[in-house]
Amino acid sequence: MERAQPQPRSAYAHFDTISTRWMDNDIYGHVNNVTYYSYFDSAVNRYLIEAGVLDIHDGGVIGLVVETHCNYFAPLAFPRNVEAGIRVTKIGSSSVRYEIGLFDEGQPFSAASGHFVHVYVDRATRRPTSLPAAFAQAVQKLQVAES
Repeated sequence: MERAQPQPRSAYAHFDTISTRWMDNDIYGHVNNVTYYSYFDSAVNRYLIEAGVLDIHDGGVIGLVVETHCNYFAPLAFPRNVEAGIRVTKIGSSSVRYEIGLFDEGQPFSAASGHFVHVYVDRATRRPTSLPAAFAQAVQKLQVAES
């Protein structure tokens, strides 16, 4: 198995800036590993909300995480901005694989790179459902060839 490598900015289709918070740092003076997953989730969901395809309060379709992974290459720390790059490498009938690179502000390569898979389900029944057309269109804008 080949060791994961930091990714360049050009590998991502969309960027979102996330401000680190004091509470994100751990006792070792850098952002705690668990917080990286929060950044992943925030960047993707913000994109979907701003694209007008995810209504977190009343929407009929919600995404459930069924798989996640992260590789760490360099520390991130408060007080700095993190730039989250997003790309989509797979769109299924009810699922999407999002890949996220977290960059220390202005840096050319990711400090961490990871992914998660959302399965989209009916809010009431929690059963998988087809991606609505507008939703599929919004995530297609993030689609790139798998790295």
